[in-house]
Amino acid sequence: MSMILMIALLVLMWVLMMRPQRKKEKEERLFREQMQKGDRVLFSGGIYGKVHSVDTYTVEVEVSNGVIVTVEKSMIQPAPEARN
Repeated sequence: MSMILMIALLVLMWVLMMRPQRKKEKEERLFREQMQKGDRVLFSGGIYGKVHSVDTYTVEVEVSNGVIVTVEKSMIQPAPEARN
């Protein structure tokens, strides 16, 4: 009986914790694959910018007028909608 309870708790933990995390990772991976010039992005360090160009492993992002930086794709995520 206690073994069944333990298995049920593990399944519940997976559903509540792991599954949403995997879904978010999949959405971010799809965003990186479909990223194109003009998309607003957020660096993992909290800097916002606009995609200037996309290569296989890197992205050039304009962070200010005329200031373009090159970053690794894995360090970029979609920018959240404007907050009030």
